[in-house]
Amino acid sequence: MIRGLTEGAPEMKATPSTSTSGTICHAGIDWSWQHHALCIVDDDGQRIEEATLPHTRPGLARVTTLLRRHGVDRVGIERGDGPVVEHLIRDGFEVVVISARQVKSLRARYGSAGNKDDRFDAFVLADALRTDAGRWAVVQPDSDETIALRMLVRARHDLIGHRVAVHNQLLAVLQHNFPGAIGLFSQLDIAISLAFLRRFPTEAKAAWLSELRMAHWLKANHYCGRHTPARLVAHLQDAATGRAAGPAAEASELIVLTLVDLLATLRAQQSDLETRMKEALLAHPDGPIFTSLPRAGVIRAATLLAEVGDCRARFPDPAALAAAAGVAPSTRQSGKHLNVAYRRGCNKNLRAALVDWA
Repeated sequence: MIRGLTEGAPEMKATPSTSTSGTICHAGIDWSWQHHALCIVDDDGQRIEEATLPHTRPGLARVTTLLRRHGVDRVGIERGDGPVVEHLIRDGFEVVVISARQVKSLRARYGSAGNKDDRFDAFVLADALRTDAGRWAVVQPDSDETIALRMLVRARHDLIGHRVAVHNQLLAVLQHNFPGAIGLFSQLDIAISLAFLRRFPTEAKAAWLSELRMAHWLKANHYCGRHTPARLVAHLQDAATGRAAGPAAEASELIVLTLVDLLATLRAQQSDLETRMKEALLAHPDGPIFTSLPRAGVIRAATLLAEVGDCRARFPDPAALAAAAGVAPSTRQSGKHLNVAYRRGCNKNLRAALVDWA
């Protein structure tokens, strides 16, 4: 996200860090979920401290101790979120984002081999702060309310991805074993369709349905669609033949029932998340701004707020937001050659939110 903000937006420039001995120090951290490589350099680019620390509470505390020992108040890192960034901001350090793509290019300063090494990348990050201090954007944290809303929004998005995958798996099973169930109702994973598959998971069991029995079943399950019982029974009878009996039909029944239960659970959990999202959106100070957007609704308004954030300094003008979301074109010019292309380096989640709303 921060990478896109460096185009079209003024950057916050921090003053260099100075140790107690008067030496200006710069730090870089190459972090992962197992360990973190820390490098601190002086104003001449010489390494004065290097360490590889575990991703534990004592390890992060040791990071803070080393940074404060050398008077460092600004740290270079490859991404603007995650537990290490949260720890550094909480302990009062400024976090400067230098993206992985930029680090890859900066490695060429020190050799043409292009080898990837965590300790070396930490040195590159620290040295980039030393040589190009004013180029990098300082992380501007969002409020806890916005972070919580973002977690709910992204969890819902991931849950929908899981639901679509299970839906497609169920569709593939029915295409081979029970084609008549496909297209019987408007969607395969709505409540009435799942109830039907739970009661009639195989073609053999659905063959028991007559027009009268179908009418009774629909009434008992509160069906409010437009199709008549006769039309639904005709749909089942006109469909291609699946597996009506045998071990394959028994296996298909077990798989269908398992996937139906899983889909019902996913839909219920999605509904719970959407309720929590609505509560968080209504309680958020910026909620009225985003809900006032045309046809934003609840889900889109919550998604926009979660991805845009509530830090005003991050987007000082519309051009900064457009660049971060990738909706502004990328222009490349060399001599007489001019190329205006699709902007790929951006915050993908923010782009998806804006495009969906548009």
